[in-house]
Amino acid sequence: MLSDLISGVLLAHGERTAVVDRDTTLGYRELYELSAATAQDLAARGTGSVGRPAAPDRAAPGTGRPPADGGPPAEDRPRAGIRAANSAAYVVAYLAVLRAGWVPFLIDRAAGPQETAVIAEDCGLDLLLHDADTPAVPAGGVRHGSVGPLALTTLPARPDRPPLHPTTEVCRFTSGSTGRPHCIEFSAHAVHRAALNWVSGTGLTSADRIACFASLSNGLAFNTSLLPAFLTGAELHLAAGLPTAGRVVRMLEQSRATRLVGFPALYESLVRRAPDRAAFRDLRMAISSAAPLSPQTKERFTTLTGVPVQNYFGAAEAGPLTFAPDPLRDPGLGRPLPGVSLRAGTVGRAAPVEVRSESMGTRYLNAPGALESRTTADGYYRTGDLGYLYDGSLVLTGRTSQVINVGGRKIDAVEVAEALRGAEGVRDAVVLEVTDRHGSPALGAVLAADASLDPAGPRRHTAERLAAHKVPSLLRVVPEIPRGTTGKPAMAELRRLFDEPGPRTAVEGPGTAPRTAPEAPKETV
Repeated sequence: MLSDLISGVLLAHGERTAVVDRDTTLGYRELYELSAATAQDLAARGTGSVGRPAAPDRAAPGTGRPPADGGPPAEDRPRAGIRAANSAAYVVAYLAVLRAGWVPFLIDRAAGPQETAVIAEDCGLDLLLHDADTPAVPAGGVRHGSVGPLALTTLPARPDRPPLHPTTEVCRFTSGSTGRPHCIEFSAHAVHRAALNWVSGTGLTSADRIACFASLSNGLAFNTSLLPAFLTGAELHLAAGLPTAGRVVRMLEQSRATRLVGFPALYESLVRRAPDRAAFRDLRMAISSAAPLSPQTKERFTTLTGVPVQNYFGAAEAGPLTFAPDPLRDPGLGRPLPGVSLRAGTVGRAAPVEVRSESMGTRYLNAPGALESRTTADGYYRTGDLGYLYDGSLVLTGRTSQVINVGGRKIDAVEVAEALRGAEGVRDAVVLEVTDRHGSPALGAVLAADASLDPAGPRRHTAERLAAHKVPSLLRVVPEIPRGTTGKPAMAELRRLFDEPGPRTAVEGPGTAPRTAPEAPKETV
């Protein structure tokens, strides 16, 4: 079990610094003791759905199940959602849930109340651990105190909830084609191998200090920073909030980080500010993923800092997949990490990218058969990307699906359009990727409505139902959506509406939900 593995490595590293946030520093032994005490606190509470506590650190070794004389069978173990900002408290809560014999469900903090309610219902969550200032939790939930600085809300029991796979120990989420987040079940073996292969493939050591700006619920941080740091005895420095250039520079100076982990917007922000090179004196590796980083930004960042950017490739369902030891010379996103096999096209002839790894998810808990349908008979996952292998390195050329990638977050256009259509005065809506005034990808929407429509209304309506990053930042209002002879929206014509600023365009204007840091819930990471 992961609890056995993690407890062992925490004790092995003793008094070394383990995790640091703005207010807290915990050593490895402190982290072990605090997570054990928190696990006891959780176990003493029991849960509404299961009705009996689990037994911390008493799992049958290697089985992935609580002991026969202790808690419930694997399929009915208590399920704890964690929806919180990066912090030492998050790490403690995650480890405590594992040590209590429960299953953690790592939910993007940006998920809105309705999305969180869907997750809780679909997955049969027993409780939610969340930041105390979280504005709303699923309907029917009742706050019952706290677990350290995190609030604890118990959720209504769902007797018919889907059973977990017997080997499942951690669940994470990715957006599905229907707009409902898909819950990926991971075994202890998959989580461990993702971390171990990343450590081996990238040369992470106990001397490293990782400055992580990606949400721990996201694969970029989960697979490169959380367990990998603990396996080696490295220091994990966590940041929460928008990755502004000033905040990144301050963390690098204070932590003397050797590795920087963040989404493309972080590097774009740094390049725009052009900070003093001295802030990067200890940095040896900069890791970006979840969305393409422009060649110009990569080149400019390296010129400013002397550090090349590692834009590696991975998938939520399959873990980290490639890495380039020398990104300045690598023609693509690197070669397969240990334990990974890739299939793609050849130079001049791109083909769908298929992957097989030791860190593959088992299935989608709330979408039976969906993950299996994207897996070949010989165990390769169809990523939805197009690409080819050049001298062993993976080069991506496009996508086979229509999911929109904005700032590292994959957004289901159907989900957002449905939300917009529910707003007062909106007859129809089409959501698409456009370019904002900075030349960066942005989420746009064309609404069929009367000319008198105030765009603030549809924005508010969408923000009340979806995460902030799913609220379109650019809008156009037309009498009717232009369509082709087949009835499909005329996308080329719709995109031309955004070529010039229009009277209905607003970015972070009145009624617009704030554009948040890109800590993507769904990723090619």
